[in-house]
Amino acid sequence: MQNIVVLTGAGISAESGINTFRDADGLWEGHDIMEVASPQGWKNDPELVLDFYNKRRSQLHTVTPNTAHLDLVTLEKQYKVTIITQNVDDLHERAGSTNVVHLHGELLKVRSQFDERIVLDWTEDLNLGDRCERNSQLRPHIVWFGEAVPMLDTAITITEQADVLIIIGTSMQVYPAAGLVQYAPPQTPIYFIDPNPAISPTKNLTILPEKATTGVAKVVDELMNVKQ
Repeated sequence: MQNIVVLTGAGISAESGINTFRDADGLWEGHDIMEVASPQGWKNDPELVLDFYNKRRSQLHTVTPNTAHLDLVTLEKQYKVTIITQNVDDLHERAGSTNVVHLHGELLKVRSQFDERIVLDWTEDLNLGDRCERNSQLRPHIVWFGEAVPMLDTAITITEQADVLIIIGTSMQVYPAAGLVQYAPPQTPIYFIDPNPAISPTKNLTILPEKATTGVAKVVDELMNVKQ
C-alpha cells in the first residue's frame, strides 16, 4: 500500500471559519505575535496569553470540518495516509483522519509548565491556578516562537517515506513545510493546492491554484482512480 503524506496549513481550516490569526498588518487578533505566542510573552502577561487561546478554543467549538478535510479521509480506503499539519485545531481528527501529526501543538490540549511531557486533554477555558499533578501551572500545548518543534523529526521520517506528497493551504516558501519537502524521495509526485501559489510547476510538481475544498476534491478523485 502506497504512502500518501499530506502537509496542511491555515488555508484548509480557513474554509471552516477558523481565523488565520495573522492580519494584514502582522497582528494576531490585535496583538503583536510575540505577546501571545512566545515564552517571553507568557512570562510577561500569562493572563493575556490564556485569554487569547481561550478565545481560539471557544471558536473551535463552533466550527466543523469542511469537504477538504472529509475528502482526505477517503484516501485511507486505498492508501496509507499521514497528515502533517501546522494547524492546532482538531478538524482533521473530527473528519475521521486516523493518523495526524501536529507540528505546532494542539488547541484542545494543555501541558505542564514544569514538565512538558505532562499533557492533558482540555476543552474549556484554561486559567491561572489550573495546575498539573506536580502542582505546576498549566499552559497551552502550543509550540511558540523560539521553542523547539518536538514532532519535526517524526515529520521528517514520515516525509522520507512518501510515495505521494500533497501540500494544502500553506506556502512552500515558509518553514516548516518548505523544510519538509526536501526530505521527500526524488521524483515523488507532489500536488500543491493554494489560491496564490508562489512557485512554478516542475516535472513532478502539479500546482492547483485554488482553494482547498475544490483542489483537494480533484486530487483525491485522481488518486482514487489510480490502480496500485
